[in-house]
Amino acid sequence: MDLSKVREGDVRRWRKARINAGQAQARPFGPVTVAKAYRLLHAIMTTAVEDGLIRRNPCNIKGAGQEHSDERPVVPIATLVQRLDNVPERHRALLLLATFANLRFGELAGLRRSQLDLGACEVRVTASTSEMDDGRLIDGDPKSRAGTRTVAFPADIVPELADHLERFAEAGPNGFVFIGPKGGRLRRSNFRDVWYRARGAVGLPELHFHDLRHTGNTMAAAQGASLKELMERMGHSSPRAALIYQHATRERDQKIAAGMGRIFTEARKVGTKKTGTPRSHRARNGHAAPNAPRRSAEKVAKNAADQQGVKRADDGNRTRMTSLEGWGSTIELHPRDARFGAP
Repeated sequence: MDLSKVREGDVRRWRKARINAGQAQARPFGPVTVAKAYRLLHAIMTTAVEDGLIRRNPCNIKGAGQEHSDERPVVPIATLVQRLDNVPERHRALLLLATFANLRFGELAGLRRSQLDLGACEVRVTASTSEMDDGRLIDGDPKSRAGTRTVAFPADIVPELADHLERFAEAGPNGFVFIGPKGGRLRRSNFRDVWYRARGAVGLPELHFHDLRHTGNTMAAAQGASLKELMERMGHSSPRAALIYQHATRERDQKIAAGMGRIFTEARKVGTKKTGTPRSHRARNGHAAPNAPRRSAEKVAKNAADQQGVKRADDGNRTRMTSLEGWGSTIELHPRDARFGAP
């Protein structure tokens, strides 16, 4: 193909056609996939410019390379347990490792016995299996260099994994962990119907298999995993995806808000003592005492803020926390899930 003949209009028409045709394909794709394809085309054209093959890059669509994925649902643990009861026994370990070891489907399909260490509660990811449109299976390297990794999983799921290895996995140390009922390789095409039935049984007909990995990533972030730890666990070389999982869950956010409220309440108490304002300047009948000292709300708030290390910003509209010493035990930063043996 002569790259010098590609014009901006050609790129715009190509992108629009891909977006419109994505959902009608045998293997549907959406705007996120088109954004990735556009970035690849942009990189190719940039290299062509640097090599002197073309004068300018025709990929100039503002924002076309940006991905805007809808927030995927987090599967409640109770729903996951219910789902395990609605899939064939040979697929239960598949769902557990997807969730609690954060593995992709291709990584699970290419997993071998020798890579699963039940004693150390670790799985070593060194390969990934892709299914082509013509049905061929290709065993290759993981999605990226960072995809080659070792991931720990909770000891609580070891009994299920041990039972699976004994009853359903391929024999031999190099045998595949997940195979079909007749001994064939695990494929998306032969697992799809099983997944559709299972998600329908628990009332989540739109749930994707990849949402299990998303759930595990969110759980890991809720345990206080750092950005680097999340990247290593997920197998990502870029922090972009890992940052998504550092958002707070609703339950965790409520705990943080409650902790912030306790800090505010304590600050008000200290401020009241410092200004000499009586603990309660209301009469016993519930009305304000006539001779109670009057203090401006602004002055009381300022005293409380100074006591707790809260300083006003120069513009007077924002505040910034400069010290929270002593409050470490007030806010629960690392919630534990005793059922699944969170680290």
